[in-house]
Amino acid sequence: MSYTPVPDTPLASSLVAMTEESLERCDLPDREIMVARIAALAASGAPPISYTLNAGAAAGSGLTLEDAQGILVAVAPVIGTARTVAAAGAMTEGLGLALVLLEAAEDDDEDES
Repeated sequence: MSYTPVPDTPLASSLVAMTEESLERCDLPDREIMVARIAALAASGAPPISYTLNAGAAAGSGLTLEDAQGILVAVAPVIGTARTVAAAGAMTEGLGLALVLLEAAEDDDEDES
């Protein structure tokens, strides 16, 4: 799976490494892993950066925005309205940040060429 570019910091590097390791050790198909992760992020009240860190892997697994919305619909009866609405906002903000980071990485690549 591919990952969203994140700033090269010790924390970001550690989180990406942790994610890669867990994906290697899981026998589920990549798409199912990401469905579970999005549901877990929503259920745990994760901040936007958590969605940012998973955006590349989710897209690489074939997960679409419509799938993400479907996941929120599916978990809403379990996690409640307030947490579902908060997750939708955090997801939107996290995906926006992922796009900004991706554009910055592409600009850096162009500058190096």
